[in-house]
Parts: sequence; C-alpha cells; structure tokens
Amino acid sequence: MDERRAPPGDNRTIGRQLRVIRRSRGKSQQVIADLAGISKSHLSRLESGQRALDRRSLIVALAAALEVAPTELTEIAMPAVSEPGIGPAVDRVRLALLSVGMGAPSGEPVPPNVLRTRVAELLDDQQACRHDTVGAALPGLICDLHATLATGRDGPGIAELAVLLHVQGTQAWLRDVGGPLDLGWQTATIAQQEAQRVDDPQLLGLAAFGTGHGLLAAGAFDLAAHQLDTARTATSTADVRGMQLAGMLTFTSSLLAAARREPPEAAAALDEAAELAARTGEANAWWFGFGPTNVGVWRMAVALEAGDHAQAATVAETLDPALIPSPQRQAAYWADYGRALAHLRGRAADASHALRRAELISPARVQRHPFVRETLAELVSKAHRDAVGRELRGMAFRAGLPV
Repeated sequence: MDERRAPPGDNRTIGRQLRVIRRSRGKSQQVIADLAGISKSHLSRLESGQRALDRRSLIVALAAALEVAPTELTEIAMPAVSEPGIGPAVDRVRLALLSVGMGAPSGEPVPPNVLRTRVAELLDDQQACRHDTVGAALPGLICDLHATLATGRDGPGIAELAVLLHVQGTQAWLRDVGGPLDLGWQTATIAQQEAQRVDDPQLLGLAAFGTGHGLLAAGAFDLAAHQLDTARTATSTADVRGMQLAGMLTFTSSLLAAARREPPEAAAALDEAAELAARTGEANAWWFGFGPTNVGVWRMAVALEAGDHAQAATVAETLDPALIPSPQRQAAYWADYGRALAHLRGRAADASHALRRAELISPARVQRHPFVRETLAELVSKAHRDAVGRELRGMAFRAGLPV
C-alpha cells in the first residue's frame, strides 16, 4: 500500500488524508502548523474533521509544508454513491480520451448537424444534473466528434463543438462526479489544443476557462493567472457572446485572487464581471449561464475562498435561487450557502437544510465534492442526537463518510 494512503474508510476527507501524510512524513503537528502559518490547535481540528479544510489557499500551504502536491490531499478515496453507473462511465471516458490522445478515436464520422444536436442535448443534461445520462452518452460522443475531426472536413463549427464539449461537458461532468483530476486536466488540454489548431480568439478563451480551472484545482496559481490574464486580454467584448466569455474568465480570476489571498484584486474582478453582466442581462452563451444572478453565486464562492463565511451567507440571502436557470448552478448555490452557514454560530440546522437542498438537486455535488464533504464531516462531528443530526448522518452515510 502507498504509505501516503490510509486504509479504506479512513481517508475520505481532506483532513484525514492530511493526517495520514503528515504521519507518514514523521512530522509533528506543531512543525507542519508552523510551516503552514496556522496554530497547532487549528491543524488538529482540521485533521479530526472538526473544521472543514475547504480553502484552496490553506490546502496549498499545507501541501507545501508536507512537501507534496496539493492533489495528494484532495485526491481522496471516493466511495460508491447513489449513482452506481458513474464509476464505469468514468472508466469509459478515460478510454475515449486515451484514444483521442493517441490520434485514433474509435468512433465514426458524423454529420455536423447531428453532432450539434448531440452536444446540445448532452450539455442540457449536464446543466440539469442528469449525471448518469451524461456518463452514458459522453464516451461515444467524444469518439464520434474526434473521428469527424480526423477526416479533415471540419465543417462549420465542429472545432467549436469540440472545445465546448470538453470544457462544459467532459471536464464539468468529471468535476461534478468526483472524477480524477488527471482526467479533467487531460480534457482541458485536448480542448486547448483544438482551440490553438483553429486559432480562434473566442475558442482560445473558452479553452482557457477550462485550463484555468484545472490549474486552480491543482494549486498552480501562477500558471492559472498567466492563462487567465492572457485570455482576458485577447477576448473582445464588442458583442454579447464576447462579454459573456470575458465575464466568466473574470469570475475565475476573482476566485484565483481570493485563493492567492489578494482581496482587492478579487473584489475588482467581481466588480468588472458585474458591470459586464449588467450589459448582457441573463444570458447563456456556451452554456455559461452568465448574468446578474450568477454574479451573486460567484460572490458567494469568492467569499468562501477568502474565509469570509458571514459575507457568503449575506450574499446568499440576497439571492432568489429560483431565478437561477441551471439546476447545476442552483445546487452550487445551496451547497455554498450550506458551507457558509456551517461556520456561523447557531446555524448548523440551517446549514444541514441547505446542503440537503443541494443533494436533492445534485447528489454528486454533496457526495463527491471534496469541500462539501469536508463541511459535512465538520457538521456531523458537532451534531447532537436530534432530527438535524439524523439528517446530517444520512447525507454523510450516502457520501461514504464515517458516521
């Protein structure tokens, strides 16, 4: 067994994985806490699950203290969940991506209009959190689309379909179902290569959105900043589609600035995105769902990354989640609202209800998202034997956490 991995069931939160790696390194809590710039008691609570380890900046600091990659902490063992077909689907997607990477996609060339329909249907299913349906359709669509590209007859918009499928379909689905980070990065790389091949500024920006998120997840903040800054500079805002793309890139830059502990830059980026959203209104180019409502959802995410849980909850309470058109973004709203409430005194019951709302929309968002799982673990450790505790333990059980 890899010495950095715990036995099954023992490392299903980031905090427990942190403890396993620290012990395998022979390092004391005091040493690692000092190197990461936190107190020993804080580290102890993180390792025991009494505090959620759900901030990228802290994960990167602890990984540096342990001399490991951040993914060694976040890539934890995931149990089977209520969507049993997801694991085999991830394996089939892996094989499809391998065939594309080898230049030998196993699909069949398909007319452009058929591909457009199939991609649109898959992205609609992804937005609706129908993860099993997406997982069933995705491998074949990947292979057929790339087999079509391999004929050399791109047709109108086939390159755009490829970039769109991989950023908003493959990569987003893998993230939602807790797929391995290496597959998400492989997907983002394929999208970037396709955008570079046709050298279209908007497609390069769309691909940069995917690679930016991949780099952010890996803790490569400087590389992510370069990628996003380059794309934002090159993205024209002369039309509504360009404004939406620029806005989504700016949102991502705001999250990155929060992870880098740069509050003024994060706030400036959010304000810039809000100005663009005021000009576009509620819109959905490339299935981004960009608009004024999404500004609020991103403000929540940025506040959480900055550790300002009260601000995240305050923003959440100004929003009407029913106005969010995408179930995927609604689930993100409720999950982030629950994460914020979990850190506020006397709001554990509200946090539990918010997380349950997220789970009803998208089980994977609660059961497989590492930051949400951290919050569940923290809440369960504090829960009393009451109705709220039972609800929490039910969610924790479905997420494969010890209860």
